[in-house]
Amino acid sequence: MPQISPAEYHALPLRVHALLAGILLHDVWAVDLPAHRPGVTLSEFLRRADERKSAAPEDRLSGLPLIARALFGLRFFLGRILHLDAEPRDASTSAFANRLTAEDRARSSVAARTSQGMFRTVYQFENEQLLEIQNSTVHGAALTALTETTGSYRLYFAVYVRQKSWITPYYMALIDPFRKWVIYPAMLKKIRATWDQSI
Repeated sequence: MPQISPAEYHALPLRVHALLAGILLHDVWAVDLPAHRPGVTLSEFLRRADERKSAAPEDRLSGLPLIARALFGLRFFLGRILHLDAEPRDASTSAFANRLTAEDRARSSVAARTSQGMFRTVYQFENEQLLEIQNSTVHGAALTALTETTGSYRLYFAVYVRQKSWITPYYMALIDPFRKWVIYPAMLKKIRATWDQSI
């Protein structure tokens, strides 16, 4: 479940490359998944994963290592105490979803700005999903894409960051070690387990 080169990622035929042109690609990860059967789409995988997932936040974190759950819990606690997670008043006008074309909106199976936990949907295509988050520390986006190759699938997870204020680079520098060495490897491992159970 490695962090991969931007070159491999940019070679993929994804809508996000043009949509988020000018927004910093912070990093990109990938997890290889076994081909239990051909023709699986990201939309199908997300739907099946949602069917298995409880609405309770603590259940959404189940399956992650204790340290990852503790870090998530600490971040959510600090977010509530310090009011870090509220959307800014200009969130709708600065949203990445405003960059969508009419064709993008028609192609997406989920309406733009639909809430998904702390995130909002930008679009969800058959094999590509873009979510965004805006709060007092960052305006970010998370891209998930699924590709099928001979004998396997590869799921990509990319993070984009637009500087929200002077706090943004310090905030990202603070969380990067935990994100890269604990949170994302644990999340990608859970994705692999969910894939094996639901596809």
